Amino acid sequence: MGQQSNLKVVIIGGGFGGLSAARALDKASVEITLIDRRNFHLFQPLLYQVATGGLSPADISFPLRAIFKKQKNIKIVLGEVIDIDTWKGEVVLPTFSLSYDILIISAGAQYHYFGNNSWKKYAPGLKSIEDATFIRSQILRAFERSEFETDPHKQAALLSFLIIGGGPTGVELAGAIAELARETLLNDFRNINPLDARIIIIESQDRILPPYPPELSIKAAKSLQRLGVEIMTNSIVTHVTNQSVTVKSDKNEFTIPASTMLWAAGVKATGIGELLSKTITVETDKAGRIIVQPDCSIPGADNIFIIGDLAHFKDKNENVLPGLAPVAMQQGRYVGKLIKKRIKNRRTIKFQYKDKGNLTVIGRSSAVAFRGKIQLWGFTAWLLWVILHLLFLVGFENRLLVCIQWAFNYFTRNRSARLITGEKRL
Repeated sequence: MGQQSNLKVVIIGGGFGGLSAARALDKASVEITLIDRRNFHLFQPLLYQVATGGLSPADISFPLRAIFKKQKNIKIVLGEVIDIDTWKGEVVLPTFSLSYDILIISAGAQYHYFGNNSWKKYAPGLKSIEDATFIRSQILRAFERSEFETDPHKQAALLSFLIIGGGPTGVELAGAIAELARETLLNDFRNINPLDARIIIIESQDRILPPYPPELSIKAAKSLQRLGVEIMTNSIVTHVTNQSVTVKSDKNEFTIPASTMLWAAGVKATGIGELLSKTITVETDKAGRIIVQPDCSIPGADNIFIIGDLAHFKDKNENVLPGLAPVAMQQGRYVGKLIKKRIKNRRTIKFQYKDKGNLTVIGRSSAVAFRGKIQLWGFTAWLLWVILHLLFLVGFENRLLVCIQWAFNYFTRNRSARLITGEKRL
């Protein structure tokens, strides 16, 4: 491989991992083809703000062709991969195939309903722009319908918002919905009081934010409770309908009526692993992630790399790296540099993740963060969260728009993107 030039590198996925890999290969003697089902890069960490009316979809999206307009060795293909033939070295799309010398797969993850896929239509997850705009419409419709509901029990159900899962996504959603109800919508209605809205987090473990230090979980819980969020820990969801959630807690089982249920209880890998397994042996974990080697390649296929949410990668302490944007970005940059070293016959080293810490925002001027033994909370953690998210956003225009919107929201407590759009899916 070292003597070849103009290698054909195909990247599946325009998320954080795929974007970083493609950028790292800029000016390399390779021909890159980036395939994505969407023509834009989505900044997923801020999807919850679209879902709660704080930002518009365009604020956190940036066209892929615009990102790479100055990078001459890359082509963008809008399409969905339906097969991968590792024997022929081809990626198959519905109407044509693309050959590759090196394949980088950064296809992301989807929500895991643990065998209860029928719940998905009642409790949607948050992974795409469509998910976010649908959830936004669902939340706002609940308030609109409750305004003219005369039955107090039905009205209470309409004003109940259940978030299943107390990880970072669940916490951020709960805090944002609470602020929407208690601040933004407070004087918008005449027949209801938005303060009556119930926002409930249902978490199966004994505390919210399980990956965080216990002290920060406690601080996050107190911040949420100040916003009026109810937290149910050691509670397992056993059934979901379009009108209620059944919960088992401490050997008791009960039903909570609600019209809005949101899923944030776990993710699993996309089905790319199944496509690969047709022509090559791949080993996966329980979540469907592909177990990779120290250089992020598949055992027995050193020209196929798996990065991001789809990769099962253990660090030096034998801990599996989480499905976070910094992990995908670092793996993408690593693989891009590794390919350039291979071309020049240089020695390569295994991937080592540099933990930059974890951040979760709870609400206005409130967040929790940690890196190793360093812990931050409150306004300091929130300010750090704001700065880092602005830095990681793609495109100066997006950074400027989001900065202006956040400043406006902060001082006015308003959320201007409160639009009910599209057809109701339920």
